[in-house]
Amino acid sequence: MTALDTTENKTVKTASKERQFKGLSMAERQQARREKLIEAGIEAYGTHGFFSVTVKDICNQAKLTERYFYESFKKSEQLFQAIFLKLIDELQHNVMQAIMQNSGDPEKMIKAGLTALLTTLKDNPKMARIIYIDAMLVQELHNQATIQETMQRFDRMIHAFVMLMMPNLKRTDGEIALVATGLNGYVTQIAIRWVMSGFKQSMDDVLSSCSIVFMALLESFSEQAE
Repeated sequence: MTALDTTENKTVKTASKERQFKGLSMAERQQARREKLIEAGIEAYGTHGFFSVTVKDICNQAKLTERYFYESFKKSEQLFQAIFLKLIDELQHNVMQAIMQNSGDPEKMIKAGLTALLTTLKDNPKMARIIYIDAMLVQELHNQATIQETMQRFDRMIHAFVMLMMPNLKRTDGEIALVATGLNGYVTQIAIRWVMSGFKQSMDDVLSSCSIVFMALLESFSEQAE
């Protein structure tokens, strides 16, 4: 047996050992545990709030020991950040998908995008609480600029939305960026109030309130483009 054969045999044995448990490698098992902790965090934080949940609570929910928590996360805030970003991705995806499905009709795009946003929140109250209540209070997200970066992501999405609605708009990129920031802040504040009230107001009322500024913008910019 050559040295090369010996090396290859060792490599095969190492890979085999890594896959001894349910056919998964060590890295795959760690990723699976991380996902379980994230799902447990969504359930716990979304139900009780970040400040009422401990690492032990998360581990009990995930049916994992605390050593596995610290295998993936240094502290609760880091888990919360991972959850927040995951939920933001889902929310943004739903909104963009709805907008693109109605591309070509500005009014339908506005209604579809806002409906997707509000429906996603109402159908997922745990997500809504994490994004629009607890995330605003977790200082770690502010310290690491996570909240700021997320708002900027939505600013860019609305910016793209405005350009998609009105491709021939004669406005500077800077002007449109500021308008997008204003629209984002407007909808965010309405969403926060709605979530905090337990979705007390009807979907139709909230949708109408959110739509007003978009429709006014569309009308104003359309007139100026003529």
